[in-house]
Amino acid sequence: MASRIVDSADVSEEAVIGDGTSVWHLAQVREGVTMGKNCIVGRGAYIGTGVQMGDNCKVQNYALVYEPAELADGVFIGPAVVLTNDHNPRAINPDGSLKSGEDWEPVGVTIKEGAAIGARAVCVAPVTIGAWATVAAGAVVVKDVPDFALVAGVPARQIGWVSKSGVKLEEAAPGIFTCPKSGVRYELVNGKLKEEKSK
Repeated sequence: MASRIVDSADVSEEAVIGDGTSVWHLAQVREGVTMGKNCIVGRGAYIGTGVQMGDNCKVQNYALVYEPAELADGVFIGPAVVLTNDHNPRAINPDGSLKSGEDWEPVGVTIKEGAAIGARAVCVAPVTIGAWATVAAGAVVVKDVPDFALVAGVPARQIGWVSKSGVKLEEAAPGIFTCPKSGVRYELVNGKLKEEKSK
């Protein structure tokens, strides 16, 4: 299935767009971007130079994904999310001259498989969002987020765990959690949550 890019989108000829991917109105995809299969880039979204995206990602309207962000398969980026790329932002150098591309070193946000970033959240690079984690709407993430963690607030703090279904887990016993939607059980071992293997 071919990709679909609407006429009003600005997609560089140097970007690689996977089969079945859709890029909608007024979105911009810069040179060097690699986007996997079956992705959706919403209206007015920006995908920066060299950003890497896996398969089945969704970047919602007006999200800003600045380079060198890396998104694994199945990542959800909510409306108006910002992934930053400058740890010490300045418009000018100490001598008053305008900063150029050579005057700073971009740093990226890394988002692992299946993670979701809620609307208007900001991820301040360099941070890593763990697999299947959820960042609540409006949160400001300034440190790494563990796999399956649910974080919220400014600055973001962990308030629970979520399943692969995106539902907050319920503690069934000390260190044992259950997804109320799927029934899948998870175990907390040495501070890390893992899906229990079926017997």
